[in-house]
Amino acid sequence: WRATLLPVDQSGVVSPDRLRELITDDTALVSVMHANNEIGTIQPIAALAAIAHERGALMHTDAVQSAGKIAVDVRELGVDLLSLSAHKFNGPKGAGALWIKRGTRMLPILTGGKHERNRRAGTENVPAIVGMGVAARLAAAKMRDEATRVAALRDRLEEGVLRGVPGTAVNGARASRVPNTTNISFERVEAESLLIALDLEGVAVSTGSACSSGTLEPSHVLRAMGFPTHRTQNSLRFSLGIFSTQEEVDRVIALLPAIVDKLRGLTRKAGPQPVSSN
Repeated sequence: WRATLLPVDQSGVVSPDRLRELITDDTALVSVMHANNEIGTIQPIAALAAIAHERGALMHTDAVQSAGKIAVDVRELGVDLLSLSAHKFNGPKGAGALWIKRGTRMLPILTGGKHERNRRAGTENVPAIVGMGVAARLAAAKMRDEATRVAALRDRLEEGVLRGVPGTAVNGARASRVPNTTNISFERVEAESLLIALDLEGVAVSTGSACSSGTLEPSHVLRAMGFPTHRTQNSLRFSLGIFSTQEEVDRVIALLPAIVDKLRGLTRKAGPQPVSSN
């Protein structure tokens, strides 16, 4: 097998035109995440799926970050395969689902039993499956109102940070995004230092996705967007959810100016930093 990585623009969006240039008659599968888990950018899945189908390829989308936050309709998206995870809409960890369009031929990875319509051998985790179903129903029932509320909190956070802390920018702000995720860069501040300082104040943020939060490597998402190394190293992800409140957002806005100013002061005392050639 040969994999071709699709480039993205400075908002983290895959261009349908670029897919059209790179796809070939040998392409078997196109897989693009519905919404990015670091910057929240929503991809034009329906347009990408149409191009994939023109060339006889299947279309898969990873909707883990979008399910429960925005409408996810497999018919409108035009996909053949869609995956999601329960914990992203407040269901149990360890439970996920793969939607497969009727007629799509799938070979099991795990064999030995006829569980889950012969697609995955092994005893099912019934409590987690039931919990995922209940969480999905609850998320769907509240989604529209919650999306509006959480988007307002995200906008309030971004506006407050940009207004109160000089040298800040929202990564991917020009694209359509899921309501709960924002990624902000802070000039002349190491993201790891800012993360620790906020953690000491009881504020949980991350330097990338939860999957890679233990690594000190620059975000591959921000690098793919063409940002220089220093910007990939001074960006933090803020995630909001159903339990987030305006009071919490306002507290973060109030805390950040002094913390950032202190960290920038330490950087000035340490002397000039080497300039990256990237």
